[in-house]
Amino acid sequence: MTQKNEVTLSDAAANRIAAILASESNKSALRVSVEGGGCSGFSYKFDLTDDPDDGDLILEKGNARVLIDSLSLVYMGGSEIDFVDNLLGQSFQINNPNAVASCGCGTSFTI
Repeated sequence: MTQKNEVTLSDAAANRIAAILASESNKSALRVSVEGGGCSGFSYKFDLTDDPDDGDLILEKGNARVLIDSLSLVYMGGSEIDFVDNLLGQSFQINNPNAVASCGCGTSFTI
């Protein structure tokens, strides 16, 4: 069971992140953060980075490494980061139990 502040990676997300990082020789992690904005109030941002910042949550699964800053963790606690590949396309999706509404694009949410 996921604890309130824990964030997890699905196997699909870990595999995709590992593949992306393997092709980027100067990047060692995917940074996931929450920003104000988007059609539902907050949006997720994904960036490749090399070094963690002080206070980052570091998630590792296989060869995948994800960094989440402490402020974003407040909004993402209990979430699962997933990677979906279907007829609509490929994308990372955050299954966030804190979100009470989200937009159709899946990258924006309300708490």
